[in-house]
Amino acid sequence: MNVKMKRLFCIFTAMAAALVAMAQTPEEIIAKMNEAMGKYDEKDGVIMTVDIKMPIVGTMSTRTWTLGDKTRVEGEMMGVKAITWDDCTTSWTYNGKTNEIKIEKSKLKPGESKESDGDISMFNGITEGYDVSITKETAKAWYIRCKKSKSNTDKDAPKKMDLVVAKGTYYPISLTASASGMEITMKDISFGVKEKDVTFNKDDYPTATIIDKR
Repeated sequence: MNVKMKRLFCIFTAMAAALVAMAQTPEEIIAKMNEAMGKYDEKDGVIMTVDIKMPIVGTMSTRTWTLGDKTRVEGEMMGVKAITWDDCTTSWTYNGKTNEIKIEKSKLKPGESKESDGDISMFNGITEGYDVSITKETAKAWYIRCKKSKSNTDKDAPKKMDLVVAKGTYYPISLTASASGMEITMKDISFGVKEKDVTFNKDDYPTATIIDKR
């Protein structure tokens, strides 16, 4: 190998070593994602889309607004639009086909609305009990595979999850998990929910029939 080739080889070797040193591990990326999410709290509120894919039934897509213990969930299944508001005391459900609003006692307790309907805290600790690896990297995002660890004894835990994290902001772009024959994807996450976004207003549905089952 001549002198010029040796010099070129040394340059590329040093460059490759520098790039490897700069590369982030999936654990580091997830830690920074949790840190970025931690900057937001309940007073900010979170909005996200949740797609649920079920055998035979198909895919149901919902848009969820969460602010403290208040939630609003909008979805459509087989052409019928439904909206549910819940404040952990009362639940209101609008049926677009029948133009009815059913009022019931909430089945949720304070704190449970966040866990069931999409608070950003759901992303905290999602990789506990999972082995993580980067499967793909683009200029805009990291694609991370979370595979259930052998030490994970939770029978209900998904065998695998796919997490996509945005470069720059470290916000989660999407999280997809499969369990019990269903596939659930959380995506289109943003912040900034107003009180009116999660509060039922009867005046918005002047022609609807009210069915109070409390």
